[in-house]
Amino acid sequence: MSKKIYVAYTGGTIGMRPSDAGYAPGDNLMGLLEEKLPADVMASLPEFDLYEYPQLIDSSNIRPDNWKQISSDIASRYDDYDGFVVLHGTDTMAYSCSMTSFMLQNLQKPVIFSGSQIPLCEARTDGLENFVGALTMAADDRIKEVCLYFNGRLLRGNRSRKLNAYLFDAFDSPNYHWLGRADIHVELNEALLWKPTARENFQLACSSDTHVGILQLFPGITAQWMESALNQPMDAFILRTYGTGNGPDGDQALLDTFAKATANGKLIVNLTQCHRGTVHQGSYAAGSALARAGIVGGLDTTTEAMFCKLHHLYSLGMSTEEVKGMLSISLAGEVSI
Repeated sequence: MSKKIYVAYTGGTIGMRPSDAGYAPGDNLMGLLEEKLPADVMASLPEFDLYEYPQLIDSSNIRPDNWKQISSDIASRYDDYDGFVVLHGTDTMAYSCSMTSFMLQNLQKPVIFSGSQIPLCEARTDGLENFVGALTMAADDRIKEVCLYFNGRLLRGNRSRKLNAYLFDAFDSPNYHWLGRADIHVELNEALLWKPTARENFQLACSSDTHVGILQLFPGITAQWMESALNQPMDAFILRTYGTGNGPDGDQALLDTFAKATANGKLIVNLTQCHRGTVHQGSYAAGSALARAGIVGGLDTTTEAMFCKLHHLYSLGMSTEEVKGMLSISLAGEVSI
């Protein structure tokens, strides 16, 4: 039986057109596709319906309300389609993939994010291959999770990161193997695909105001600077540290600042600044000092996935202690246990 795919065009480079201020989101994406793809090629693709969001956005402008719109859109059409494609800007695609994976847990159908580095209106666009590949993956019923398809790679959405602004190989998943590859043949690594163990669990709550801030250690950082940052009205902070989760253990004032914040109910999660690797706060004394200050290790989760996981859990009304207990639990394949 032929598959039917729902395509949500949210904006992003793939549909952009030139303007006086540079590329800007453009409408009538279906018209562009029909210009670029011959009728016989279009007919060979999985059947799809394309819905163009009324307010198209450059993904640099993404906000939590957009995540709620995307996930609610898919949930409302879930029974009517066999798979879903979300066309999205590349700059924050890893965030949106991650949030969608938490809001639409235990999917039994594929949700594939994609986009392009060069708009469809240009001769050298990568948008056609990405669009066709995403449609192909969205018609594969072996996939039951949120993925990102780009330049022939199929990645788990909440493991993906944008690592290059200039190459077609824009995305990778540094701490998890690719789920598949589209070359002459489409190959999936079925052993790595997420296997839901329960029925669909859609939790569409998504606070409009973010609960999470992101901080990064740098040489010479001061306790005064950190105290000012931690006083911002956030429930949780991601602290991007050195190596396997290390920080300046010789700065007692800074450690006291962390300890004061965590004692006052702020959740601080330790993630490495490195592209690959996991946080082990006990490997070095510099990491153990952070643990004693109440900072919690985030293992090998990406910054994007942890940001969205924390926002999701707080949006559900969980307390900081409840959220802390969920950090080492894999909700949608976002962390290695």
